[in-house]
Amino acid sequence: MIDINCDMGEVDELLKNNTYSKLMDQVTSINVACGGHAGDMNMMRKIIQIAKTKDVKIGAHPSYPDRKNFGRYDLKINPKELSESIASQINDLIKVAKIERITIDHVKPHGALYNSAAKNKDLAKIICNVVKTINPEMPIMCLAESPMVSVIRNMGLKPISEAFADRTYEKDGSLRKRSLNRALIVDPMDAAKQAKFISFQKKVVAYDGSEVLINSETICVHSDTPNAIEIAKTIKHELKKKLRHHITKQ
Repeated sequence: MIDINCDMGEVDELLKNNTYSKLMDQVTSINVACGGHAGDMNMMRKIIQIAKTKDVKIGAHPSYPDRKNFGRYDLKINPKELSESIASQINDLIKVAKIERITIDHVKPHGALYNSAAKNKDLAKIICNVVKTINPEMPIMCLAESPMVSVIRNMGLKPISEAFADRTYEKDGSLRKRSLNRALIVDPMDAAKQAKFISFQKKVVAYDGSEVLINSETICVHSDTPNAIEIAKTIKHELKKKLRHHITKQ
């Protein structure tokens, strides 16, 4: 089964109304906000406790230290300060995980840090150096087909190439900015269709209608996307159905 991941620990209401718990029934790995853009030690622990019961892999989801803007805008910050912040965020989650006797599986940058590092090799190297210092065996999740994939490999680390089911792509393979029209895919079947096309055809249809090559190991669904639970459920069902059909044909 193809890995389906989800960003979590960012919104109190999604914890209280069991959205996070229900999503964990549909995904295989999660990325937990660790204080940079959202989340705190209490939220981290609650998310990890639920994840343990659901048997999903847990990753750290560090961001620019910018809670005011939810980490969605590039932040002017010197490299040393950024490195220290990313390290602190990851280590905070590791501390909580140790209390719960569970390991952190991977690191996935959040928001503007993720999108900028995908094309900015210097920024990607900062993230890699932090991870390498903490645990060189820990993979880094990044945008599939982006320059960051080779940066991670060249630094002796393992990349996990990621694609998105609930986001629209531009023709250059980047994600369409959230501020633009139709940046989000909120219809469950449309999201499942994109997930299947990525998973089995290694392509995605961009906003302008062109097809973009995309070779990914994991598919992301955002927990704060409208219809998130239904989207994740539909993707899981459709991928399993397609996989069964694919195996039968072989």
